[in-house]
Amino acid sequence: MELEENNNGHRRMNDQEMIVRLHISLDDIEPEIWRRVEVPLGITLKGLHDVIQAAMPWQDYHLYQFHVDGIEYGITDPDLDPPADLKNAKNMKLETLIAKGAEELDYTYDFGDDWAHLIVIEAVEPAKPDVKYPRFIEGERQAPPEDVGGVPGYYDFIDIMGKGRGTRYRDAVEWYGEKFDPEKIDTLVIKLGVGAIAKRRLAGKMAYAKKLKKN
Repeated sequence: MELEENNNGHRRMNDQEMIVRLHISLDDIEPEIWRRVEVPLGITLKGLHDVIQAAMPWQDYHLYQFHVDGIEYGITDPDLDPPADLKNAKNMKLETLIAKGAEELDYTYDFGDDWAHLIVIEAVEPAKPDVKYPRFIEGERQAPPEDVGGVPGYYDFIDIMGKGRGTRYRDAVEWYGEKFDPEKIDTLVIKLGVGAIAKRRLAGKMAYAKKLKKN
C-alpha cells in the first residue's frame, strides 16, 4: 500500500489517522496460539511491545527484541553493556518499517524461554472515529506461563496438567497457582490490558492538543 511522504520523512495515506491490523502468533507451538490486534500506524516498536505483552498476555519482566530485515531493535539491560548493533525500539516506528516494505516482523520475548513470535502486517486502513486504538480483535488459546521453560517446558507442563492427578500434577498446580487450560483465553483480561494502553494514548493526545491550543 502506497503511503504519502510527510515533512518528517514518514509516509501516510493522508491526514486521517491510519491503523495497522496485525496477526501475532507464537512459533513452534501447535495448535497455534495467536492474536489479532489493531494499532496506530505511528506506534513505536516499544509501543508495539507493550501491546503484545497485553494481548498475549505476558507479564513484561524480561527483555525483548524485534528483528526486521536484518536489524534488531530492543531495550537494553541497564546492568549490561548494550550490543553494538542493537537499535532502540523507542526510536523506530511501525510506519517507517511499512514504508520501507516490511510485511512481517519477528519478535522474541524472554531470552531464556525464547518465545519467538511472528507478526504479520495484514492491512493498513483508516481508523474508525469512534474506536480507541490500540485494540484487541480476536485470538485463540492461552499463552504459556512465564518461566515454564520455553517450548519443551510448555509441552511438558500441559502434558502434566492434562493428567489431572499425581505428584507432578499437584506440584505444577502449586507452581502455577491454579489449573491451566491451554484452550482457554481470557478475552476480558486482554481487552482491559490493551484498552488501558488506548486510554493512556488518548489522554496523551488530548493533553498535547490542549497544549497546542494554548500556544
